[in-house]
Amino acid sequence: MQGNELVAVTRPFASEDRARSIWYVASTFAVLAAAAAVAAVSPWWPLRLLGSVIEGLVIVRAFILAHDFQHGAILRKSKVGGLIFGLYGLLVLTPPRVWRQTHNYHHAHTAKIVGAQIGSFPVMTVEMWRRAPRSKRIAYAVARHPLNILFGYLTIFLAGMCISAFVRSPKENWDSAAAVVLHAALIAVITYFFGIETTLFVLVGPLFIACAVGSYLFYAQHNFPGVHMQPRQTWTFARAAVESSSYMRCGPVMSYFTGEIGLHHVHHLNAAIPFYRLREAMAAIPELQVEPQTSLSPRDILACLRLKLWDPQAGRMVAFPKDAPPPQNEAALPA
Repeated sequence: MQGNELVAVTRPFASEDRARSIWYVASTFAVLAAAAAVAAVSPWWPLRLLGSVIEGLVIVRAFILAHDFQHGAILRKSKVGGLIFGLYGLLVLTPPRVWRQTHNYHHAHTAKIVGAQIGSFPVMTVEMWRRAPRSKRIAYAVARHPLNILFGYLTIFLAGMCISAFVRSPKENWDSAAAVVLHAALIAVITYFFGIETTLFVLVGPLFIACAVGSYLFYAQHNFPGVHMQPRQTWTFARAAVESSSYMRCGPVMSYFTGEIGLHHVHHLNAAIPFYRLREAMAAIPELQVEPQTSLSPRDILACLRLKLWDPQAGRMVAFPKDAPPPQNEAALPA
């Protein structure tokens, strides 16, 4: 099966069990509150650190729930869900309005050689890199640098999703400014009443962890060995979902914390499938039973991070070429 036929067979799995959705939301936020409490009040700092790390990982899971809500996969048309996840988006520096704009675009343009950078990491071909001026090379290299991913809290979420989005369109992305103001207020209030240590353990530390993990997941979901990029002229939705979105093998612990988002090829084929039915859909549809394309092992992480450019001749992502010619002088380029 291919194309529309393959999408069609996923539709039976795009129905939610409302009680199950409510349970997952309630239990996730209960675990998040418990981890934050341990990070805040434990008398032993290693236990506070453990609570902080768990809080950061549960933030990722709760974000996946918010992400599913935005797709209409869980708690569809729920006003209470809208309030919960709207506030949560502000708290974790993922304002709903800009997230909805960029993420919907991402799903509609995944793996296009030109146009895939909105809501994801930019992609250049080897030839585009060779012809690019210095400023574009630098911007591209910075965007895909491991430090940009590690410090995603500051670069991708605070600066990109919030500050940059608001500056770009203040009226449309007003909630991006609200997220920054709320974040600054929380830092100030917690620090004033409970001290900087509590701020680091309960707010800044967990968000740093969550944003780093989230940024890497965004990266590896479409930048992995075996990914296929397509020219806009021949791009197809189903092929982009199955061949350009990763199946990231995770154990039960990380499957919990990442909300099964490792089955990303299934999610991209039909974003209305609730996260808790992705594995069920994969098991029922032979075309989705691909070999694991990556994992969270250090070896696979390094392999993904080395990938920088799409090589159409080789049909794969490659590292930056060592023999690239000097970048062109921008002043000499035609207007």
